[in-house]
Amino acid sequence: MKKILITGGAGFIGSHVVRRFVTNYPTYQLFNLDALTYAGNLENIADIEHLPNYTFVKGDITDADFITAFFQKEQFEGVIHLAAESHVDRSITDPLAFVKTNVIGTMNLLNAAREIWKNDFAGKRFYHISTDEVYGSLGSTDLFTETTPYDPNSPYSASKASSDHFVRAYGETYGLPYVITNCSNNYGPNHFPEKLIPLFIHNIITNKPLPVYGDGKYTRDWLYVLDHAIAIDLVFHQGGNHETYNIGGFNEWQNIDLVKLLCQKMDKKLGRMPGTSSQLITYVKDRPGHDLRYAIDASKINTELGWKPSVTFEEGLEQTIDWYLNNEVWLQHVTSGDYQKYYEKQYS
Repeated sequence: MKKILITGGAGFIGSHVVRRFVTNYPTYQLFNLDALTYAGNLENIADIEHLPNYTFVKGDITDADFITAFFQKEQFEGVIHLAAESHVDRSITDPLAFVKTNVIGTMNLLNAAREIWKNDFAGKRFYHISTDEVYGSLGSTDLFTETTPYDPNSPYSASKASSDHFVRAYGETYGLPYVITNCSNNYGPNHFPEKLIPLFIHNIITNKPLPVYGDGKYTRDWLYVLDHAIAIDLVFHQGGNHETYNIGGFNEWQNIDLVKLLCQKMDKKLGRMPGTSSQLITYVKDRPGHDLRYAIDASKINTELGWKPSVTFEEGLEQTIDWYLNNEVWLQHVTSGDYQKYYEKQYS
């Protein structure tokens, strides 16, 4: 039986990864470590918490002593590291929190893995999930590849770039077996409503303004979270040691075009007159260091591991909207803070 630690497994992407591994690999013992900060929600994975190969542990990756003792006790053979502060706006307000979690937290995990594995790296893997934002901003035609130089422009992307460098350094210096993936913008079920798509779905439902930065022409590549979980599964099991893979949705949208499409679909779903939701669009002052365009070249993971998105953006967006409309209790809990009571109820 393999013992695998997944950090941040109560978060948006992490919860989908945890569910996939717990249900697809019953002979693995999966440990979900999450500090349950504002974006960590055990309601995201309530459907699997009873399974015998799943264990939840509340803990903070920034606590070095805890992490070291945890690794020594459980003797993990694999780490899938998703725990991170990830919201650019929050990083502008409180950059040191991002350094603490994304850099120091990653270092604690690396040190613990190096200590328990020592030089016996056979069958071991440290998988670090990162972002395309470490590459900076693109022109109108270029794509991010695995060899694009790092050029982060926000405290968030700088902290993730730093953690990427430390993972690679531990591989080169100590021989630690690692793999890194850099993904584009994720969307889908269970996304905390501070990011664009879930925020705007919630605001349309409640008839609140849809705040669009600047002129709305910032361009992003969008990746359906369930497709990302499939890619993570493939990379963990089949990816080359000391390799990096970019994971993208092969589909770019300007923010304003995405918002208008979302408004159209929401009007139809809610039975509103066409054009109703688009009247909520409000242009707001741009944020500092806002990158104009991100776009991923995911040909490496496609060619080497056979991965590609399973749904188009329009299909994924339809499924995402339907999920939020069918899970209003979840949405009410996260927007009111009541979801944080779940841990006390289940684990007190």
